[in-house]
Amino acid sequence: MPRRSPRLRPPRGGREQAAAAAVACAALWLLAKIATATWQAAVRIWPLLALLAALALGYAAWKFMREARAQKVRAQTLARLRITLAQLDAMDDQAFEFALRDLLLRDGWNARQVGRQGDQAADVIGEDRQRGRIVLQAKHTTVAGKVGSSVMYQVKGTAGPAHGADTAVVVTNGSFTRDAKTWGERHQVHWVDRDRLRRWAEHGTPLQDLLRLPTARKTPLRRAA
Repeated sequence: MPRRSPRLRPPRGGREQAAAAAVACAALWLLAKIATATWQAAVRIWPLLALLAALALGYAAWKFMREARAQKVRAQTLARLRITLAQLDAMDDQAFEFALRDLLLRDGWNARQVGRQGDQAADVIGEDRQRGRIVLQAKHTTVAGKVGSSVMYQVKGTAGPAHGADTAVVVTNGSFTRDAKTWGERHQVHWVDRDRLRRWAEHGTPLQDLLRLPTARKTPLRRAA
């Protein structure tokens, strides 16, 4: 048969009641001593705790102000950002992509450089609340270099399906063939040649104004599933 667990019973008789009362008094006395000791310890160390709390708050405030100041300085620096064509010509491919990213940041886009092997015709991607997502394909070349229609085909084929773009742009420090410009304008692939790049990078004209981008596309590129 299973054993029954013992059950507590109330004290019986005067001795048991007196013993129970003594145990209760001892427990209360111990709790009182613990509470007193805790209070006395708190009274002794509260200035130290207050000092530590003040130091922690001061450090948090200093860190917040430093970050806010750094963001303000960066925003002011970006607002004044101007890059000459000579500087752009002297860059390598990756530096050119980062320069385009910084120009987008200057213009108010939340931009990042994404160009790498297998980038599916996207080197810089920017986000804007009003204008959606923009994808830039950078083509750094010689001054006399020309971008052909095949680049426009590739960007058109990947900007929407692969990157969910609302706007696709090909940017070069060279020029475009006449067919590339015509095809791009017909199929909603914007182009920025050397002349437009000067207005964007050197003169400070925002890209959205340069290309007259709408705040909401009436016929958006097909988004990625």
